[in-house]
Amino acid sequence: MSTSPNLRADQPPKTGLGYFIYGAQLCFKPGIRRFVILPLLTNIILFGGSLFYLYSNLSEWLDNWLGTLPDMLSWLSYLLLPLLGITIIATFSYFFSTVANWIAAPFNGLLAEKLEIKLTGQGPADQNLFSLIKDTPRILYREWVKLKYYLPKALGLFILLLIPALGQTLGPILWFAFSAWMMAIQYCDYPFDNHKVSFPKMKDDLKGDKWTAYSFGGLVALCTMVPIVNLFVMPIAVCGATAMWVDRYKSLNR
Repeated sequence: MSTSPNLRADQPPKTGLGYFIYGAQLCFKPGIRRFVILPLLTNIILFGGSLFYLYSNLSEWLDNWLGTLPDMLSWLSYLLLPLLGITIIATFSYFFSTVANWIAAPFNGLLAEKLEIKLTGQGPADQNLFSLIKDTPRILYREWVKLKYYLPKALGLFILLLIPALGQTLGPILWFAFSAWMMAIQYCDYPFDNHKVSFPKMKDDLKGDKWTAYSFGGLVALCTMVPIVNLFVMPIAVCGATAMWVDRYKSLNR
């Protein structure tokens, strides 16, 4: 596999966590920075407003939810409080991350394309503004495919969360694992889709490399829950996922 010596002279990361950290480095590379601006601005605007709303209401939501516990289990509230807090923040973060990705999807795809060319010297057909506009409906349809995959599973987990005690202990753990998987799918899909790899094939490739996918998606999910840090997650995750595609999945889809 050929690489661009001024951008990729090091050894590729071995874990999903390493790819996320590497993605943060790639965002600042010459020739890449200008493609980071629009995804970054989209994320900052959406997350800035959503975080203000979330943290203004979080305490009230937690009190109402814990109020559904039977009196005999009220002692569990001390254990459940952090779990429910994490679940609400993760759900809220994923929702607004999804909205931001819908809006920024064409620009995220363009960032993934340009970075792949920088990393390998080759990539999908180079896009100009006209071709990007022309391809936008197909890109947004792919986002819809991901949303259809997400919604039934998220609804099932939400129903589980409504079950007193059981849902409030097991639910947050399952929700975070699912969020990690969906974050891997969300961001890895950009380079896959640039090469017109089908959504089912992309899922199969990630399932065959579960540790990398879950560790990458888990760190992305955690970072979307951290104020200030989550404003910068989108372009970092796109760059990290593109590096994963180049190193681990591109050869599977030639």
